[in-house]
Amino acid sequence: MTISVLLVDDDELVRVGLRVILEAGGEISVVGEASDGAQVVPLIRTTRPDVVLMDVRMPTVDGLAAIRTILADLAEPPRILVLTTFELDDYVYEALRCGAHGFLLKRARPAEIVQAVQMIAASETLLFPEAIRHLAGRRGNRTARATVQRAMLTERESDVLRLVCAGMSNKEIAGRLYLGVETIKTHVGSVLAKLGARDRTQAVIIAYEAGIV
Repeated sequence: MTISVLLVDDDELVRVGLRVILEAGGEISVVGEASDGAQVVPLIRTTRPDVVLMDVRMPTVDGLAAIRTILADLAEPPRILVLTTFELDDYVYEALRCGAHGFLLKRARPAEIVQAVQMIAASETLLFPEAIRHLAGRRGNRTARATVQRAMLTERESDVLRLVCAGMSNKEIAGRLYLGVETIKTHVGSVLAKLGARDRTQAVIIAYEAGIV
């Protein structure tokens, strides 16, 4: 199955380079391009991409504002992968908190870029878990701790959350805990529901901010 991607970056050379890299293997198709966040929602409605690959720093409407608009205006938003120059960037962290599903370094190798898009589209893994840990771990807050306390996760759900925080896929977690993949999917879904998290990335941020991992 071909993964459709929308590219959003104010640098045309970056967009051209990404298009060449992503379409080289034939499994990813770039269905549209935008140079500013203001163009994103209309393009999503017309192109219906699986993944939006978006720069966070743009001159008119930046990636943060665009992410908020996507999630507020679209009933079924695509997966969002943020482009960044530095992994330990407050813009990246805010993008993840706003609802981005992961981030990708602009200096990444072509194979890593393709793999990142595939991983985000599959929605089962966490990109750069170590960097997310550093970003979230220095921002402990009472709200996150209260959220975890109210969630009352079971022992098994807590185990699953810790392994999600380590960047493991459902299949890897299943192997570690000697459980079926479908059982792990159920546990992950329960963890997200109890934490009020939109996806795995937000659940991991809550876990790190709460200091439980």
